[in-house]
Amino acid sequence: MGPFIKNCTGIILAGGENTRMPVLKAFIEVEGRKIIERNLGIYNDLFRDVFIVTNQPDAYSGLGAPMLGDTYNTRGPMSGIFTALLNSRDHWIFVSACDMPFISEDLIKYMAAQRTKKYAAVVPRLMNKTEPLFAFYSQNLLGPMEKAVRTGRKSLRDFLHNKRVQYITAGEIRKIDPRASSFINLNSPDDVDQHLLIRDKARFKRMLERRKTCLV
Repeated sequence: MGPFIKNCTGIILAGGENTRMPVLKAFIEVEGRKIIERNLGIYNDLFRDVFIVTNQPDAYSGLGAPMLGDTYNTRGPMSGIFTALLNSRDHWIFVSACDMPFISEDLIKYMAAQRTKKYAAVVPRLMNKTEPLFAFYSQNLLGPMEKAVRTGRKSLRDFLHNKRVQYITAGEIRKIDPRASSFINLNSPDDVDQHLLIRDKARFKRMLERRKTCLV
């Protein structure tokens, strides 16, 4: 384990509504490990402080990570990011979603090195599309983000427009993460079929069967 990324807290957002996935996405097993357990392992190597932001604390209590609940009772990741910025003792936070099974530790380190006082966020951009759920945010955004949350604005991409953002290009990303696997997320069973290995698909099917049995 190397030195922690300076002045930064690691945040896993686990507050999604899970409407398209019949099980909690964070607990899908990939290569024998639950997604959230793998990601917490990476985070614990990178950050002094690590939090899960969730409104389902009972589901995540066994992971041993401290949790935060949304400051405002609104849905969407922006509320979770605002909550994390408000509670972090560091100026910066790094955020990823709980359903991203292949996040790259090296890409996170590279993005961390691009932080400067000039920018309020460091955000990847692929195929002209920003990736705000694998990004660094600074506490300089607290005021405008709170205003956005309180007025019901939920789009992070719209929020970042006209903010001081250091965008990480597709070329930079692919030098470190050639397949851009860090940005894969498992929102639905179709995503599982598309992105996971055969044995992991089999585990997922067994997970679904166990859930059906419990509901009977």
